[in-house]
Amino acid sequence: MRAVRVVDEAQLRACLSIRRKVFIEEQRVPEALEIDEFDQLGRAVHVLLYDDSGAPVATARFRPYHPGDSDTAKVQRVAVLAHLRGRGLGRRVMQAVEELVREAGFREIVLDAQLHAERFYEKLGYRRASDDVFDDAGIPHVRMRKSLM
Repeated sequence: MRAVRVVDEAQLRACLSIRRKVFIEEQRVPEALEIDEFDQLGRAVHVLLYDDSGAPVATARFRPYHPGDSDTAKVQRVAVLAHLRGRGLGRRVMQAVEELVREAGFREIVLDAQLHAERFYEKLGYRRASDDVFDDAGIPHVRMRKSLM
């Protein structure tokens, strides 16, 4: 397994391909909600995880939580191909994201977790930011936080 920071259009297309399969095709999220202004090089930091054969298998991205925010990063679009779930790939891609978030100088991560994935993030040290459950693209979510200090 090898995780890389996305630096070219081919890698970005691989990230978007994984997200298309997971979010648009599998979870039925409308494309107009899934693909956004942060899906360009330089607008967010994208991470791509390759398996041992060199095939892209998981992805995530992060950006400042608010424009100009240098303390809190928002992690988004964490996706692992369906047939490979349960093998630790989500943990691996999150470890890579957290390493890059730390290198960028952020002190905290915020993410909006699909409710069914809350336990996954808890195992990685994330905690609910509130008791509120909210709808995002027709899927229940909870906001979670993790301090990197």
